Amino acid sequence: MEAYFVNKAFDKAINDYLNSKDKPEGILFNSFLTVAVRLLINIYGELDIINPYHIHDENALNINLTKYGADLNKINNLKNMFNSFYEIEEQNKNNQVHEDNRYFVDIQKEIIDLFFLKKINYEVMEDEQKEFFDLLYTPGTSNVLRQSINYKYAKDIYEVAKYYNEKNSIKKESELVKKNLLGFNVYREFNVGINELSKMNSSQIEELNKQIYQAFDINENAINKDYLLKEKIQNIYKKRELITTGNGYVDILLVMSVIITTIMIIVIILVF
Repeated sequence: MEAYFVNKAFDKAINDYLNSKDKPEGILFNSFLTVAVRLLINIYGELDIINPYHIHDENALNINLTKYGADLNKINNLKNMFNSFYEIEEQNKNNQVHEDNRYFVDIQKEIIDLFFLKKINYEVMEDEQKEFFDLLYTPGTSNVLRQSINYKYAKDIYEVAKYYNEKNSIKKESELVKKNLLGFNVYREFNVGINELSKMNSSQIEELNKQIYQAFDINENAINKDYLLKEKIQNIYKKRELITTGNGYVDILLVMSVIITTIMIIVIILVF
């Protein structure tokens, strides 16, 4: 029996990658399991995937694939999925009725999990993230072959893209939780949304919070500052209908002055 690296499918996927990387627009380089290897390379780097293959050391591969905190069982499950996808495809070649290959989506979801596991603890460059997402089989991928393969295998052609976006949203929310945030309804009063907050570091958030407390004439060192802030916001909601001069033109000027002041505060915080 021929000794494969990990299993027949994983061995073939890496071999296909090495034999087709000089033809980036070719069919083989954009075939599913080859792209799955390319996605892993995006996360871990080529050496971490290819070197264990060359020395035929699966343990070395396991060490590399778990270095960002992935459970070994999850890694083994992913490797088994490679083989399951391959076996179904081989069977489909000889059968008139083709079996749906659910591993097409499952493998991508597993790799997306690995990508965001890395991103939680390590900095991922924007171009790396764009490359990763583009490699996924979605209707918006830049490669026509990957688009057509997605239509062939996926029952829902948007499923992988939706899964990625859900994970990305969770990542953004988890980043915000780590920061000392006031209620989002408080920031909305200053026209500061989640997108702006996600761009601020902890010190910038603290400075913004300080200015908000000052705007409401609340001592930020007060024990009951959160209660006082909540009361202030509730009073704003109650009085909102009364905040008008009765003159539409003057009201517009007042609103514009508040918005301009808020924007200036945000710009100053983001710059400094």
